Amino acid sequence: MRYLGLDLGTKTLGVAITDATGTIASPLKVIRFPSEEYDVALKELKSILEEMKISKIALGLPKNMDGSMGFASERSIKFKEMIEQITDIPVILVDERLTSVEAESILLEADVSRKMRKRVVDGVAAVLILETFMKMEDNQ
Repeated sequence: MRYLGLDLGTKTLGVAITDATGTIASPLKVIRFPSEEYDVALKELKSILEEMKISKIALGLPKNMDGSMGFASERSIKFKEMIEQITDIPVILVDERLTSVEAESILLEADVSRKMRKRVVDGVAAVLILETFMKMEDNQ
């Protein structure tokens, strides 16, 4: 049972993965693509899904602080639909409020350089989304 966590942006897709037991989440990669060309990200994501034998996908849903959904939420919902067109793997939307802020804070605490933080923050955010999903799974 292996899970994938996704943090979708307009130019990047942070990807995190669990170990084979579904208990430890780690950054896998950051997929970079031209602005809002999600089909490019989807193509690379599809090869990861096939290669890694994923059983569930946790996709971040960026809600506003008051819980309402805006443009970024709509982007994630549309991307979820795109994923569901290429695979039968269940895609679960996970509230990701403040994950990027938390990821940036973790990297600052670890004294990661600004240049490196910019390259890895989306992967760390994907790990936080995946960990949130794993806690949800444990509580069911």
